[in-house]
Amino acid sequence: MTKLTYTEKKDTRSGFGAGLLELGRTNPEVVALCADLVGSLKMQDFIDEFPERFFQIGIAEANMMGVAAGLTIGGKIPFTGTFANFSTGRVYDQIRQSIAYSGKNVKICASHAGLTLGEDGATHQILEDIGLMKMLPHMTVINPCDYNQTKAATIAIAEFEGPVYLRFGRPKVPVFTPADQKFEIGKAIKMIEGNDVTIFATGHLVWEAIEAEAVLAKEGISVEVINIHTIKPLDVQAIIESAKKTGCVVTAEEHQMNGGLGDSVAQTLALNLPTPLEMVAVNDSFGESGTPEQLMKKYGIDAENIVKAVKRVMKRK
Repeated sequence: MTKLTYTEKKDTRSGFGAGLLELGRTNPEVVALCADLVGSLKMQDFIDEFPERFFQIGIAEANMMGVAAGLTIGGKIPFTGTFANFSTGRVYDQIRQSIAYSGKNVKICASHAGLTLGEDGATHQILEDIGLMKMLPHMTVINPCDYNQTKAATIAIAEFEGPVYLRFGRPKVPVFTPADQKFEIGKAIKMIEGNDVTIFATGHLVWEAIEAEAVLAKEGISVEVINIHTIKPLDVQAIIESAKKTGCVVTAEEHQMNGGLGDSVAQTLALNLPTPLEMVAVNDSFGESGTPEQLMKKYGIDAENIVKAVKRVMKRK
């Protein structure tokens, strides 16, 4: 497979903004709602072109979810926008009762997820959101890895009927997936082929996994890197096939160890193909203020820690 490189860094939230603008131009049923964070969610270009299709709800996130649910009854496709913490933890009751329970076609778009929003600190750094959302019946959960994939995912979910949680972030990260990609919900992507160990990564940790692979390759370890952009529905077949080939697995995510991608992969393997597994994730802890790089290192979710996890799991084969 071609060695993965990048020429620029962009924030995934800007990929969402670009995708939303394109949807505005191609799908007249798409509308946008925001809870007083237009700049942070990169929604201004959509507002400038389609002011009549934008609803500023203000700092009233629970009300925003109710309004979005109501708009679907008239055939609209509402995209809600606020921070991941406010998109899930603050409004979980409204999502469960008004959106998930009845399968409303609401797209819950959540920026500033995980630790890497940085200096805003623990109160904003939600690390439980994937777990919260994947437990809801009818809910699809998507966590793209870079600008291009986030843009493609934003466009794709408009064609998907049903509630979706789309998670993205604040920092500028490498852009390494194709600009012209077609996003397939529930279909994992093999980024690097390998035989000794598999890394299943999601979101910002996909690039960290690619960097870890480069380090391990120099030591003669053949690593398979798979991008699990859709956490629900999970690509069970891709997980089982890769684990069967390599015989050991590492999961990597910017989320709590409890309830995230690692849990989903572990459950899949326990039911189908018991396999040695290590999880790279935040271990039962809140975050704190700091730069994204400082926080990823301190909380053990960078490339260096993925390398260590690979070496641990290979000893258990």
